[in-house]
Amino acid sequence: MIDIAYLSRGLAALSRAHRAGAMAGHLGAAVLAGYFFAEDHPDLDPAVIDAIRREMDRIIDGEETVWFNPQAKGITIRELFAPPPEASPAENVSERIDRALQPSLAKLRQSGHNVIFASLAVRAVRDHPQTATEWALTGVERLLHLFDNAGPGRAYLGKERGWCSADAVPLDSDDGVSPSDDIDAMVAQLTDRLIVEAACRRQGVGGLFHIINHAAGIHELAMRGYRSTARKALAAWWTQLRIWLALPNLEAELGKLEKAEADPRTAAYWEDARSRNSTQFSGWLTHRLKTLYGFFSLWPALPAEKRPQALDRFLYLMR
Repeated sequence: MIDIAYLSRGLAALSRAHRAGAMAGHLGAAVLAGYFFAEDHPDLDPAVIDAIRREMDRIIDGEETVWFNPQAKGITIRELFAPPPEASPAENVSERIDRALQPSLAKLRQSGHNVIFASLAVRAVRDHPQTATEWALTGVERLLHLFDNAGPGRAYLGKERGWCSADAVPLDSDDGVSPSDDIDAMVAQLTDRLIVEAACRRQGVGGLFHIINHAAGIHELAMRGYRSTARKALAAWWTQLRIWLALPNLEAELGKLEKAEADPRTAAYWEDARSRNSTQFSGWLTHRLKTLYGFFSLWPALPAEKRPQALDRFLYLMR
């Protein structure tokens, strides 16, 4: 069990993130994700819960500094995570988050972070209504509106061509992707692509981390009654998947991806010294917690016969 104070501080950081920029939302979102992962798995080995708590503390203590410049923004990571102020309860909570998300749904926005952050906020305020204050909701609304006109994110085309806007990547007409407005079809496609493509080293649109988390956010919104909004978000997810599939395999430039040796739901994974930091991925401290939650929140929806393979391939993201 993780103290509910982590939930409160995670939502507070998400609510203050608009002061530091849209991507500062990673920090509060990761702490919320860590809390929800533990909440969803009450029977985990206490050593795993302790490890998740340590990861959350590393984030709160400001160890991952890639998301914004504190001096330029006038707020530090620790200040993002300060306890929330006393505030009156918010009204129309569900409608307000949904309404704030609508303007950014038409296109892929920053690798799907609009949906990822919104879905985590929805779970926080719906499952723990004491957190749904006017102050918190106003902050979340301001964060989500930062995505209204945001681009799709970046993509890396290799050493010679470098980075570009993701919408400049030519899609492969033979990628085998058939976009659908069915959420189950999204989950099925994600499962198949994870199994086949996880070892492929690509960089762009948030990588497989965010393809998983974007899908998890859409699924979460649908399961919590925002089905129309979730369906509107699907087109952006399919676009993200197709862009990622069109990117080059960077194995020759960056080396082969390595895979974790143990399931992150076990103490053995966290006891491995290599689990502390990744040499393969940037922003891994926040991305790992978010994707642990995202992947395992989708777990019941994955085709049962494919779960063992999907878990095995997921371990490429855990190293």
